[in-house]
Amino acid sequence: MTYVVVESCIRCKLTDCVEVCPVDCFHEGPNFLVIDPEECIDCSLCEPECPVNAIYSEDEVPEDQKHFLELNAELSEAWPVIAEMKPHPDDWEEWKDVKDKLQHLKR
Repeated sequence: MTYVVVESCIRCKLTDCVEVCPVDCFHEGPNFLVIDPEECIDCSLCEPECPVNAIYSEDEVPEDQKHFLELNAELSEAWPVIAEMKPHPDDWEEWKDVKDKLQHLKR
């Protein structure tokens, strides 16, 4: 099993989660993070660290977010690993409760 980053991370991209990951399975894109399903060891340390509740165990991903399983796998192959926390984006609080953000995802 793996953990998955879902839509609420888009344009928030808070990196609190990456610091606790023991295997560096997070990958960073321009405005979103993903988890490499091949590297994730299902330790569950990242999930409680996410301030916008964007991380789920793969068997608990909401039905309308299931497509993020495939998206995490795809983008983790293209994006670089991130292992250290970075400053929060200036406008993350404006985006934290916005729904339907997929069109804002930058690849």
